[in-house]
Order: sequence, then C-alpha cells, then structure tokens
Amino acid sequence: MLEKELKRKKRHNKIRKTIIGTAKRPRVVVFRSNLKTSAQIVNDDNGNILLSGDTSKIKEKGKKPIEKCKLLGTQLAEELKSKKIDTIVFDRNGYRYHGGIKEVAEGMREGGIKF
Repeated sequence: MLEKELKRKKRHNKIRKTIIGTAKRPRVVVFRSNLKTSAQIVNDDNGNILLSGDTSKIKEKGKKPIEKCKLLGTQLAEELKSKKIDTIVFDRNGYRYHGGIKEVAEGMREGGIKF
C-alpha cells in the first residue's frame, strides 16, 4: 500500500509542475479517501483556499457515493459562479480520471464551469 501511495504522490508532483491556479483561474484539487471525496479551490498566487467541500457534508439519503460526488461538483460550481469565477484548472491529484474524480468534474461542467 505504501508503494501505491508513493506512486500517486510522484504522479501528483509531475502534474503540479505544469498546473498553476491564479485568481482568475483557480485550481480545483480533488482528494479521494475510503469514506469521502473532497475538493478545494486554491489560488496558488497567494496560497489561499477560496472554497472547499466534501461528500460527507451532503445530507441526501439514498444516494450512492458516486452520485454524491456529482452533487459536490454542482455545489462547488454554484459557489464559484457566485464569486464570478467561470474557468478553472482541474487537478486530479495523481488519481485516475474515473469514478468519483470524473463525476466531480462533470458536475462542475454541468454547473457552467469551464476547464
């Protein structure tokens, strides 16, 4: 398990060399654990976290975890729209682009955010 995590960190560092979030186009970092998926919207110029959210705060009963990920994406998109931000840089944090990570991205696209 340790080797798997080290490989993910290595992929993340490789990705982070090219992805930078600014005030006009912040970076969305998605983290996945066994229990929840969380996302942070970061301005790398100042090092500020503009918004954050996770699936454990979504209180809809009967939803599968992947459906909660999509709801997380739409909620973050609405909050970004209220801050007048319509474009972002998506950072998958070294994870494969499938499952919950993909659903967060699709939820944000449905909310009107451009990548």
